[in-house]
Amino acid sequence: MSSIGVMQPYFFPYIGYYQLVNAVDTMVFYDDVQFIKRGWINRNKILINNSANYITVPCKSASQNKLINEIDHNLEKKVETKLLRKIELAYTKATYFDRVFPIIEDVFRNKGEKISDISIQSIVSIFKYLGIEKSFKVSSKSYDNESLERADRLIDITKSENAPTYINSIGGQELYSKEYFKEKGIELKFLLPDSIKYEQYDSDFVPNLSMIDIIMFNAPEKVRDFLNQYQLV
Repeated sequence: MSSIGVMQPYFFPYIGYYQLVNAVDTMVFYDDVQFIKRGWINRNKILINNSANYITVPCKSASQNKLINEIDHNLEKKVETKLLRKIELAYTKATYFDRVFPIIEDVFRNKGEKISDISIQSIVSIFKYLGIEKSFKVSSKSYDNESLERADRLIDITKSENAPTYINSIGGQELYSKEYFKEKGIELKFLLPDSIKYEQYDSDFVPNLSMIDIIMFNAPEKVRDFLNQYQLV
């Protein structure tokens, strides 16, 4: 019984995103939908001075009137160096810094031109680091269903992959009906992450940070355990 997940490509997202990827057989990066300003496509949060702080990939002419794959990032060398330095200073004393920081640097080296390129790379690279093989697809390159309504596009993608199950993040409960999907021959499930806690520095735990934070403080085998700590509802 195969399953499909479809999500906009986010920049080093929180663990719930990676759990969704881990839960499905094929992950589709939804890059031909509307760009969301002040969302997670080009930014996330890391731990700086024991609190959550944004790291942001600047974009050229970002607009909610454009599709994600139409927007170029604006990572000039000076900006890229500053962003990497910010991450380095935040985690240089973290247990797994020496193993993880080169992966982040490599994401920036293979950043492409579009914001979707670097965001996709930030997700795919983590699974390579963890030794987990996954099937990835990009919606703009794999399907031709832009004319369909939101739920029907997801159903079409799922059927195109001959999968009986579509898994959405828990936030989708407000958007999608299990009954509607069932009428179309697809089982709809929602992924609810468990509460995950781990040791950061000698301070109170700060939750819901970028996956960068988790892999800096935890061994790959522990991270793989975290990826399975969720419920399908």
